Amino acid sequence: MENTGYNSYINKFDGLMEKYIPSKSAWTPADEALYGPLDLFRVPLEEAREMQLRSIRYSFTHHYENNKVYRNLCQKHGFAPAHIQTTADLEKIPMVPDSFFKDYPSGREFALWLGNIFTGDLPRISIKGKHPTPDEVIEAFNAAGLAVTFSSGTSGRHTFIPRDRRTFFAAEYAIAKAVVAMIYPRWDTSWHEYLLMPDPRKTCLFAGKAGAVFFDVIHDVRVAIGREVSTELIRMTMTGPKGMKGRIVKYFAGRKSKRMIAEIIRWLEFHEMSNEKIFLFGAPFILSRVIEKLRKEGRSFSFGDRSWVGSAGGWKAYEGSRIPLADFRNQVEQVLGIPEKYCLDMYAMVESNGCMMHCPEGHYLHAPYSFFKPLVLGSDNKPLAYGEWGRFAFLDAAALSYPGFIISGDWVRMLERCPVCDRPGPVLDPEIRRAAGEETRGCAEEVRRMLAVDLKNEED
Repeated sequence: MENTGYNSYINKFDGLMEKYIPSKSAWTPADEALYGPLDLFRVPLEEAREMQLRSIRYSFTHHYENNKVYRNLCQKHGFAPAHIQTTADLEKIPMVPDSFFKDYPSGREFALWLGNIFTGDLPRISIKGKHPTPDEVIEAFNAAGLAVTFSSGTSGRHTFIPRDRRTFFAAEYAIAKAVVAMIYPRWDTSWHEYLLMPDPRKTCLFAGKAGAVFFDVIHDVRVAIGREVSTELIRMTMTGPKGMKGRIVKYFAGRKSKRMIAEIIRWLEFHEMSNEKIFLFGAPFILSRVIEKLRKEGRSFSFGDRSWVGSAGGWKAYEGSRIPLADFRNQVEQVLGIPEKYCLDMYAMVESNGCMMHCPEGHYLHAPYSFFKPLVLGSDNKPLAYGEWGRFAFLDAAALSYPGFIISGDWVRMLERCPVCDRPGPVLDPEIRRAAGEETRGCAEEVRRMLAVDLKNEED
């Protein structure tokens, strides 16, 4: 039976998202699978399988015909668009390891590398100087109308993904729609949000840049990290401060971290009195630090049903400070008074335009399966059965400016459907970790290291 309340709810959302949605007359099968469903997590399975087949086949054909690097890979595997006839054939699509997007040269050769992995025709790009830095190359590409973003690992070696504006809008739309759909009927433009990430206008870090979408669907948004966050800053923080420049970064990171935590607490104090709805979204490390400080001071809040928390950027690499997600939700409820069911985590990555989202009923990670096919691979890179642990991979039809058929370094378990809620699609076990031998990564880990200081300095 049609849910008229939800239809009105999501139509209001789409009305605010007009700039992100292509003209319906120009929709491709990939667009139909992303923008068409009212709820990405409740598409009837047969309908979703047809959408998934059409959209991924369209995307694969697009890359095969317009990306020489990817076409060479496919020809090496003897696979072409004509080989995709059924949903079972999708699992045969040649995939690219995520390490491929870290294997780049420097200077002007880096710009050529970005151009070679980009699918389609590049706009005219003007790069100044003979030896441009990665930030200067990114700036030149983005000035030409693209949206190159990055993430990193403990080695300081960045992952770069070249998106055109249409693909980046698709990623932002998919993130916002996943949130709005999963928290129905609680989203409203009147919410006050604290974005626990870098300012989207001052970084090309993917988790920060993609957060710009919340400014279009939330009435009032505050940003936790107001300074510029460049690839060089992230490189120094992920590899550890070295030399005078590194020590300066660490010193100011410590001062800014303490000031940021204090500002968030003042914001919480204000909204406890205002009785308005609040929403905290972003790197879970930041909220953990807020909770830690409040607990030390013997303080707590009671926001209740007029609030919720969304965490993003990954829990898979918190070293000694890592806590289980269930414990984090319990701390949020105990200290902030926000019910555990309103504390939801998102699983996303710079290489992907589809994000997986906790359901409030069971906190399993639901996939947007109409345009995004999640896979779990064994040691032979063949798909495993439901319930088995293996390496996460995905086929992402929304990736039209780079081949979004990618094998990640994450270790996951997938179930055919959620064991708790009634949503029909596949889910991941919420506890995700890095596969053996894979370096630490994740935008939240980058934020953690950027802000971290040792406890002695913080106590001082």
